[in-house]
Amino acid sequence: MKRQGPSTAFAGRNLSPLAGCTILQVVPELEAGGVERTTVDIAEGLAASGARALVATSGGRLVAELQAKGGIWIPFPARTKNPVAMLANARRLRAICLDEGVDILHARSRAPAWSSLMACRALRLPFVTTYAGSYSGRSAVKVLYNSVMARGDAVIANSSYTADLIARQHPFARDRVRVIHRGTDLRAFSPHAVEPERVERIRRDWGVQPHQRVVLLAARLTAWKGQKVLIEAAKRLVDRGVQDIAIVLAGDPQGRDGYVRELDALTEKLGLKGIVHRAGHCVDMPAAFLAASVVTVPSIEPEAFGRSAVEAQAMGAPVVVSDLGAVPETVLAPPQAPAAARTGWRVPPGDAEALADAVQTALGMGASARDALAARGRAHVEAHFSLGRMVGETLDLYAALLGQERA
Repeated sequence: MKRQGPSTAFAGRNLSPLAGCTILQVVPELEAGGVERTTVDIAEGLAASGARALVATSGGRLVAELQAKGGIWIPFPARTKNPVAMLANARRLRAICLDEGVDILHARSRAPAWSSLMACRALRLPFVTTYAGSYSGRSAVKVLYNSVMARGDAVIANSSYTADLIARQHPFARDRVRVIHRGTDLRAFSPHAVEPERVERIRRDWGVQPHQRVVLLAARLTAWKGQKVLIEAAKRLVDRGVQDIAIVLAGDPQGRDGYVRELDALTEKLGLKGIVHRAGHCVDMPAAFLAASVVTVPSIEPEAFGRSAVEAQAMGAPVVVSDLGAVPETVLAPPQAPAAARTGWRVPPGDAEALADAVQTALGMGASARDALAARGRAHVEAHFSLGRMVGETLDLYAALLGQERA
């Protein structure tokens, strides 16, 4: 495959130490999630630096994009959690590393990470992991299973919250952890890059009326993402006389039919038909955030990062987030920041009343105040959460590991 030239997102960095190297990333599948998107972004950065960017995965909707951006897909049954199959995968990965001349192996999920660890130890290859989730588990067996994500020669934490979690649960890894925040493509997530037709199209797809202001929750349909809290907040807003809103739940149910029925039943019970819209998976998130008057992240369990809040701020949307996990790292709000520096609102998790208050405040802003908030949010993301910064820091880490190996 012909390689593309360096992306403008990564321009200006000296990535030559990786030229000619081969980096293998392993991820269960390449569907539309933060881990998968990061995999493709890093592959693009590697290809732009002159490295070979291999991705071993079972497949998914992002495979075509991976290949278009210079990555190389290796079909691999990385989704399996069967212990016997994981042992077989270790042998497969060892063969891939030998055949392809892999210099570093980077695992992004627990089951394939165990297979990757075995292959790396057998070949004495540098092993990198990305700890990108608040992995649950209180039993000794589950903690051991989770610990593989802290066993890399370098362990990338996607937030300071995640780094603290690693230090508490896996103290042996404390000295090998490096925080690299998830990066946002500021070319795609820019208000100036989205044509009005895209916003009009997505509003039609959602079924919202021209006069309605959209309050968006962009997340897969699962209870801990807080869809029920937002629906309950919507009831309070309507009872207060806020009649011109449309609550859009944009996310894939991923087979959780029971939870979908619960959401529909709650919507019916609270008399919110025509106000709450289940929109399914959204393929045009820049247009979705631009179409929203307010973006919410009302999670009731800790998020390991908070991609939606960052991308929404890049698009200039007011954001209201739960004050737990890593999401508060991404949103400036009192008391941690002065009111004049605010880029959004933080509310207690599970508190529908507080969520309604913050959404109503955001909806009530005048044009000048909203423009100022949008400018602050964009500047905040540009300074701390750009794609170029994430890719550059990750590739610098790869180069440092290779330098240690050569030394």
